Amino acid sequence: MPSHTITLSDGQSYRCPDSESLLRGMETLGKKGIPVGCRNGGCGVCMVHVLEGTYVARAMSREHVSEQDEAAGRVLACRVRPGSDMQLCVIGKMKKSVCRAVEPSDVPPHST
Repeated sequence: MPSHTITLSDGQSYRCPDSESLLRGMETLGKKGIPVGCRNGGCGVCMVHVLEGTYVARAMSREHVSEQDEAAGRVLACRVRPGSDMQLCVIGKMKKSVCRAVEPSDVPPHST
């Protein structure tokens, strides 16, 4: 099964089989760099801008990726498989914190 080198704008790179999405390939190797959300195209967190390379894209939610975005190479990493070595700029961000800080006033008094 062919695999391709995926290079992120921060200089990190990893090998991704052409049978896996860019996001899954990164996760399988325990790498970080592309934010991970729902993993099925519904949240837009894993958006990347393809600077170089070819890919095969599956359907993406138009709520997160417009036709203009897709035509310009702005796609969801969970919905794209590499067709060649690729260079990506990560543009997706976590939309909200998964955890919130607990304030002392949030903690109920402890009785003994």
